[in-house]
Amino acid sequence: MVELKQEPQRLTAYLCGELDHHHVKEIREAVDFAVREQLPPLVILDFSRVTFMDSSGIGLIMGRSRLMEEYGGVLEIHNPSAHIRKVLRISGADRLAAIRNQKTNKGGAAVYAYTE
Repeated sequence: MVELKQEPQRLTAYLCGELDHHHVKEIREAVDFAVREQLPPLVILDFSRVTFMDSSGIGLIMGRSRLMEEYGGVLEIHNPSAHIRKVLRISGADRLAAIRNQKTNKGGAAVYAYTE
């Protein structure tokens, strides 16, 4: 499942549940359509609600990385769990996109920090 949030300078895809061969096609089609329509300079894949990822999820990242390169944009991965970060590192997918984790400051505002 994916929820898309379009803003003038970025597209955020909030991914949810399992990123496996049963679910990735729907996500890929939705993100690709939005990228081609909006041409954002930044696409964020938010992994905060992802519970599982197999090689189909890696393929999702690889394809969106290539798509953003085509359009001169950037892909970022936000809020992956420790397990997903490990999968990204082992597969080399962490070299395709910056990985950032959200933290909150004393005022409760979201602050992002690069983890890789």
